[in-house]
Amino acid sequence: MKTCLILIDIQNDYFPGGRMCLVEMETATANARMLLQAYRSIGSRIIHIQHISMGPNGTFFLPETHGVDTHDLVAPLEGEVRVTKNYPNAFRDTHLLEILNKEKISDLVFCGAMSHMCIDATVRAACDLGFNCVVAEDACATRDLSFYDTTIKASDVHAAFMAALSGTYAKVLSTKQILKNNA
Repeated sequence: MKTCLILIDIQNDYFPGGRMCLVEMETATANARMLLQAYRSIGSRIIHIQHISMGPNGTFFLPETHGVDTHDLVAPLEGEVRVTKNYPNAFRDTHLLEILNKEKISDLVFCGAMSHMCIDATVRAACDLGFNCVVAEDACATRDLSFYDTTIKASDVHAAFMAALSGTYAKVLSTKQILKNNA
């Protein structure tokens, strides 16, 4: 049983001053950093996922901007794998599955952004591919969403998506629980 920590889209555009600031991104990143330090210390595989917007209508994560860069608090070290993606699902049109299979990794721990988009899409895909998945719920962030005339608060969006993933697709745990149990 080999475990891999996957950090999804913890990029500058999601922070204050960025093009798509998320609610509680600083807190989520502090927790992701704790996970990153713990998994580094035990020699687990670490994979950093970076989203790059390729469409003509892209508004954030634009190529060759500061916003597309991984945030300094969780920046990859030499030797840590970096996977670039252009879709919410980090397995789509990337070499992520090949890396995980080559290293015979069975268990994945996820953190990052956004809870309702790239975390959700990637965790569901990973489960469907046969991986055992854990989501560090307090190391993920999202934003307020609108549906017709209703604004759904980020905390409600996050809770709904964590609840939907919990059980069927993943164990959804706090950073503290993960560090106590797995790292």
